[in-house]
Amino acid sequence: MTPNPRFLFLSKKHEEALASLSYGINKRKGFILITGEIGTGKTTICRELLNRLKDIDSALILNPSLTEGGLLTAIVDDFGLTSGRSIKEKIDTLNRFLLERREAGRNAVVIIDESQHLSIKALEMVRLLSNLETEREKLIQIVFMGQPELREKLENKELKQLNQRIVVRYHLNPLDCEETFDYILHRLKVAGCPEGFLTFTNGAADRVFRHTKGYPRLINVLCDRVLTAAYVENKKVVDKEMVLKAIKDIEGYKSSVHNTWGFHRLLGIFRRRGTVL
Repeated sequence: MTPNPRFLFLSKKHEEALASLSYGINKRKGFILITGEIGTGKTTICRELLNRLKDIDSALILNPSLTEGGLLTAIVDDFGLTSGRSIKEKIDTLNRFLLERREAGRNAVVIIDESQHLSIKALEMVRLLSNLETEREKLIQIVFMGQPELREKLENKELKQLNQRIVVRYHLNPLDCEETFDYILHRLKVAGCPEGFLTFTNGAADRVFRHTKGYPRLINVLCDRVLTAAYVENKKVVDKEMVLKAIKDIEGYKSSVHNTWGFHRLLGIFRRRGTVL
């Protein structure tokens, strides 16, 4: 459930999102907007981007629910800078840092995750940072990553100037059916499962896709439950019926008594097989 880049599955959509980010940052486009529904992999892409960036200083903001002053402070702090308390002092400190980075041939990027939670005032503060520039290029690149409602917020009349300055935009859609199957196999392989040791039938993979609609986070949750069931039943072929049982279990169709019984049964199996809990 954590955004671990090690497990990143680069579907065509995720490749395009990363390419859009890399292009916008390396070409110093200023503002970049990446949107997607909950669980499509935005944060994981963000982590992968940070691993790929070369000759670039970055600030990652994971808590956008800040005042405009708090957001600016978080950006300055994440760059490792020390500044005065006023907004002007912080902007001056940031400007000097960016000019020094440019002279050293480096770029600087601020990535704001869950940007839909930014207030109008905080977004306006971010727009002002785009004024830190030379005659030829932007000194700082700002990436907004958020849910679709961020696009609606940017349509606000008060944010018209900011919205017009966003040059690179990409919306991350969920996986299709074929990509969902490939995603499952990819994660099994990365986790260390030998090829052919465990298989999903086409019916099982199709049922996973139909239930999760291709959202990676939901696929992870469902398949985790399915694999636990496969372990309990000592099966190496996951079929549609196993997936349906897992769906019912997740959605709470089983009685609490049955769930409690199932938990203790699973615990006993783990212990008999010497599994460390």
